[in-house]
Amino acid sequence: MGKPKIVESQTWTPPKPGPRAKQKRSTTEFTLTTVDLPGDGPEDVAIDADGNLYTGLIDGRILRITADGATTVVADTGGRPLGVEVGPDGSLTVADPFKGLLNVDPSSGTVTTIVDRIDGVPMLFCDNSTIAPDGTTYFTDSSTRFGLDHYTGELLAHSGSGRLFRRTPDGAIDLVLGGLQFANGVALSPDGSWLVVAETGGYCLRKVWLTGERAGQDETVVQNMPGFPDNVSIGSDGLIWVALPSPRDPVLDMLLRRPVWTRKLAWAMPAALQPKPKKTAWVQAYDVDGTLVHDLQTRHPTLHMITGVRELNGTVWLGSLHSPMVGRIDLNG
Repeated sequence: MGKPKIVESQTWTPPKPGPRAKQKRSTTEFTLTTVDLPGDGPEDVAIDADGNLYTGLIDGRILRITADGATTVVADTGGRPLGVEVGPDGSLTVADPFKGLLNVDPSSGTVTTIVDRIDGVPMLFCDNSTIAPDGTTYFTDSSTRFGLDHYTGELLAHSGSGRLFRRTPDGAIDLVLGGLQFANGVALSPDGSWLVVAETGGYCLRKVWLTGERAGQDETVVQNMPGFPDNVSIGSDGLIWVALPSPRDPVLDMLLRRPVWTRKLAWAMPAALQPKPKKTAWVQAYDVDGTLVHDLQTRHPTLHMITGVRELNGTVWLGSLHSPMVGRIDLNG
């Protein structure tokens, strides 16, 4: 089956990237270590109450990684797991673009579909989720036109078909925010009053208020980012952590300003001639007002395209869309 065509798109003038987008390393000194895995592509990482790390691989397996680096296969979605979240009961919520939003019991390996279609239409790109203490789940559908295998088409089209949904414990589903440019990672604040969602194609983080006088309103909390924001999480430090799989691409920014036909032409070209991610290992952390607190970027021979990040008590874990390992950064030395 051929790749989908760019049918609907928007012309957009991206904000001019700052000098940080051109730098290949951060000024902060840090050490990046890795834990090898029995497979590739631990796209996201999550941590349970016992300190175990969970991630999903390209072949569908869900892994548990203990503190000493031992790995165990706990389930298999039969698809390609992306976002992984640990729920209040210890079960996992897994976003799988081929299967939908799934519940995974790590003790039995049972995989149950939570949501695989919206209003009767199958989701094309279920990407990430976050879970409230009462079991309410917020999840993203990155695009209604391009799936995981052709995700760069959505970046070129800039169609704004990404969506953020809420599923209540009784199974009701409603749209929280639409018109998103490649809706990606989503994370709920500790008090449940707001959440943050990454717009990969908009180079920004959006905050959506869920309670209080501003309930239902949203704002851009971080804009004109130096890279493509992917998965986000709220650390034990209260910061908004975000993975940046690649710096901004000048060619893509140029194409987004041009008429639609130029992007259709670029999309029709062989993959080797299209804009592609630069190899880097990069995460950032912002406070709740969008002020940059941590900026950690380096190069690693194998670990790159960082798409997942999770901080706990000064240890930052990194996931990758392609690499056969997870990364670890100790902020405390």
